[in-house]
Amino acid sequence: MKRPALIASSLVGAAALVAVALAVDAKKPEPAVVAGASCPIDGPTSACGLPSSVVIDMSKTAVQHTDAEWQKLLTPMQYQVARQQGTEAPFANEYWDNHADGVYFSACSDTPLFDSRDKFNSGTGWPSFTKPIQTEFVAVSRDTSHGMTRDEVHCTVDGGHLGHVFEDGPEPTGLRYCINSASLRFVPRKEYEAWVAKHSMTTTTVAAKP
Repeated sequence: MKRPALIASSLVGAAALVAVALAVDAKKPEPAVVAGASCPIDGPTSACGLPSSVVIDMSKTAVQHTDAEWQKLLTPMQYQVARQQGTEAPFANEYWDNHADGVYFSACSDTPLFDSRDKFNSGTGWPSFTKPIQTEFVAVSRDTSHGMTRDEVHCTVDGGHLGHVFEDGPEPTGLRYCINSASLRFVPRKEYEAWVAKHSMTTTTVAAKP
């Protein structure tokens, strides 16, 4: 079940925040791909490769569906990863080696999460980013499953599981957001800019109303 008012409000707020981020990023040169973050790929014991078991409070998300609806909306892999907190295989997923310029949206909603300019080669086989576009869209929960302590990350708008964040990334943040491709939807830069312009117009219209 969707909540139209909340969804519209989320997208308007998202557009406003993203428009500011886009203006700032436009002044920065595109960073080179950085290698060096480590997450040993050692089968079922890898901190990157293990699934998560945190409890995400879905009552606070703007986009909501029943479990049956999510299964119809998503592919089996997207459902397993984003809704069941699973993990896809390294080096055999859609975006781990994607070098195109653009923005990665949530697979479960129209929410921009990560910019390709913050993506780097971590050597893990999963898409890795130094930061999200806006921290408001990516929440962190402590994950103590499988006898280890990790920081699980999920989309605040739709509650979709994204992956984990580790403190072994490159500068300037020192963080590595290890994200599942199945939880993402890639949008080329020009299409993203059109998305920002469209939603910025919505923001202006809403602001102009008495």
